[in-house]
Amino acid sequence: MAAFASAMAERLPDLLAGVEELVRCESPSEDPAAVVACAGVVAGLGTRLTGAAPEWLDGSGPATLRWRFGSGDRVLLLGHFDTVWPVGSLARHPFEVTGGRLTGPGCFDMKAGLVQLFHALSVLDDLDGVSVLLTGDEEIGSPGSRALIEAEARRTRAALVLEASEGGALKTVRKGVSGYELRIAGRAAHAGLEPERGVNTTTELAHQVLALSALADPAAGTTVTPTVASSGTTRNTVPDAARLVVDVRVGSAGEQARVDRGMRRLAPVLDGASLRLSGGPNRPPLAADASAELFERARGHYAELGFGTLRGVAVGGGSDGNLTAGVGTPTLDGLGAVGGGAHADDEHVTVAELPRRAALVAALVDSLVREPLAGTDRVEP
Repeated sequence: MAAFASAMAERLPDLLAGVEELVRCESPSEDPAAVVACAGVVAGLGTRLTGAAPEWLDGSGPATLRWRFGSGDRVLLLGHFDTVWPVGSLARHPFEVTGGRLTGPGCFDMKAGLVQLFHALSVLDDLDGVSVLLTGDEEIGSPGSRALIEAEARRTRAALVLEASEGGALKTVRKGVSGYELRIAGRAAHAGLEPERGVNTTTELAHQVLALSALADPAAGTTVTPTVASSGTTRNTVPDAARLVVDVRVGSAGEQARVDRGMRRLAPVLDGASLRLSGGPNRPPLAADASAELFERARGHYAELGFGTLRGVAVGGGSDGNLTAGVGTPTLDGLGAVGGGAHADDEHVTVAELPRRAALVAALVDSLVREPLAGTDRVEP
């Protein structure tokens, strides 16, 4: 264990150089060409550090990279290289290292985690049983890569997600995520001359906001949040169309199903109004029992490395770790960078933690290769 810590401490300049290389290659999810370009940089970094080139997988988003070492069925390392930052963000938020903080668009979420991943693998003597899957559409909900992520998870015994940590803590619980769009149709009329002839979608929208908000259950950790709403065209016209976007976060599969049933039972209140609902569950919860055994291993290795006590936390945000846990694969998330400000102007990485987190990943992967989690053999997709 000590060897991992010392090796990574010596590599800090290389870790910083790797993060700079990835951050300077901007890769917003909505720009396929930029994502593909960044995938090329990631592929080069991974090849240099592991000695193996990745597979470029088609039909799973703009670009998806996979490394399999030997059987590749003992541990899956999962991450993404797309970001929420548009091309040109470097002009306002340049890559910088000052006062022990590294900044730049996408540094924390989650390009530093990718650099830590490859450096961790590069110091291991045996990678037989390790797979790496890196995607380019996570920030938009993994629409292209989801099936591949789930297939890879089904064939492996454990999944480690290199998403950023939460204040240094690993993410042992993630809420499930659902998203809905409600379209409301009514009838237009002149608001001054004959408003009674109209069916006002703004009024219907208000009724629906109250109805769906009532599906929340704070005691169960279930939130049902109306986020984006629009209705109407001009001041003097009874609106005949409205749109409402709803974000749902749940702590259990049962709650996710209950809210989904409730959303589908919504009914119009005004005569003449009609509703059309789209969307549904997007990511299942990552429950505590999915991460418990892996977290205990990680906590033990963290102490053995001389880094102190490792914490685990529950968070509301989703990741691709929800998908691996959703197919029954033990999953531990938040193994990436320590820092803060994801998706915000103050996004940053704590420089001193880069080698420590890389050492932890190396120790955990080494452990899972040597002593895989118990369980039945996984199924080859």
